[in-house]
Amino acid sequence: MKPSAFLSLVFVVQTLVCTTNTFATLFQTKEKTHTYYVSVKGSDTNTGSITAPFQSINKALSHAAPGDQVIVRGGTYHQEVRFPKSGHPGKYISLKNYPGEKPVIDGSKTVVSGWMALVTVSNVSYVSIEGLDICNLTSSGINADPEGITINGNAQHISVKNCNIYNIKSTATLEQGRSGHAILVIGSDNTPISNLLITGCTVHNTQTGTSENVTLAGNIDGFIFSHNKVYDTENIGVIVAGGDGLNPHGAVKTNYARNGVISDNIFHHNTMTKTPETWGADRFGAISIYVCGGANTIIERNIVYESDRGIGLVSESNIYPTRTTTVRNNLVFNCYRAGIYMGDYLNYTIAGTKNCSILNNTLFQNNRVPGAFGEIEGELRLTEHCDSNVIKNNIVYAGPKDLLIHKYTLTGSHNTIDHNSYFTTTQPQWIWNSTNGNPITDFQIWKKTSGQDANSTLKIVSPKFYSNLSRKWKRYPQSKI
Repeated sequence: MKPSAFLSLVFVVQTLVCTTNTFATLFQTKEKTHTYYVSVKGSDTNTGSITAPFQSINKALSHAAPGDQVIVRGGTYHQEVRFPKSGHPGKYISLKNYPGEKPVIDGSKTVVSGWMALVTVSNVSYVSIEGLDICNLTSSGINADPEGITINGNAQHISVKNCNIYNIKSTATLEQGRSGHAILVIGSDNTPISNLLITGCTVHNTQTGTSENVTLAGNIDGFIFSHNKVYDTENIGVIVAGGDGLNPHGAVKTNYARNGVISDNIFHHNTMTKTPETWGADRFGAISIYVCGGANTIIERNIVYESDRGIGLVSESNIYPTRTTTVRNNLVFNCYRAGIYMGDYLNYTIAGTKNCSILNNTLFQNNRVPGAFGEIEGELRLTEHCDSNVIKNNIVYAGPKDLLIHKYTLTGSHNTIDHNSYFTTTQPQWIWNSTNGNPITDFQIWKKTSGQDANSTLKIVSPKFYSNLSRKWKRYPQSKI
């Protein structure tokens, strides 16, 4: 090769290297992310650095681009937070606590007007909320709805992690529309809310009136609610629901929450007995885990106790049955009424519970008080319009004057109940096709009357056997109220 040709080749290679380095530098600059800091001692005229933090969380979020973090230092923030923009796939906009510190978004100075949340995620995607206390939002207003976190509209890939949500309360009367939510998720867009994750959170000390603590309703397709604690609440713990109540104009074929998982949570003291002055003497209507017109949900490895009812696959709708849901490997004990509840509310709606499975659950000494008709609801309760459901391989421990299974009416067909293990310390009891009829007390007559439980077993055990089980489960937390 001639010297001139060699020099030309070297020049070309150097040029390509320089060009590549230039593109790499431009790409790295374009992809660089930022961390913005917020402090109660900051100022919104600052740059948002750790040494010059913003004072307003919303100010920091207005600066945040996809992939950026907003880190909030410890302290109390009397602010209403709203995410103004979306992140991108793999580049969430994150709002989180400074490591080792506790930021508190406090609503005690907020006047609630209508439906109002302390943190709002509306029509944005790829955002994360982590490590915040969200609390102290109270309203006595008529038809007002105080909320900890609201997620609605066109919103995908939303994460809520390790948040502590409490003292979200309505003090209105039932006639004034007593309602509130710790977390309210409404799929109100034609595009479903999807890839929703709520994990590691605590929800407690609330008054939600006729509403729920965690509501997943409307056009929601794909969610996980896991490793949370919901306790000391006035009403329902978590609900997976049709949207005919909260999103009445949604398309019927998609206006319901579906394809979700509720797993590894602890629910306790979710009960109307916290506020008897509101609910009156018959005040045991709450359900800790409730699918009401939702579908395709897996409910597994949850612990529920000392609540009004444990798990409900019930429909309050004439449009949306509760369907294709599996309840498996849960422990439900010492609830006031039914351990697991299926079907419609009597003489109220007709959609029913369809194609659901109740498998491998343990129910222990629920039904401590009578139901609304003076009846014992049953460890397993089936009311109207239960069709094509499977109840198998459950362990059911009835208390004194308790019913192992109670089927209320003649409605419902193609249900299978079998391979269950029944225990009692006294006389076993079942009721079939009657709300307040005389119980069946002979296992063989029960099998013949119901046409069920051909391969199930019954054991009469000593009270000491039950006492040992009770001691085993007393390690779980008790109410703090």
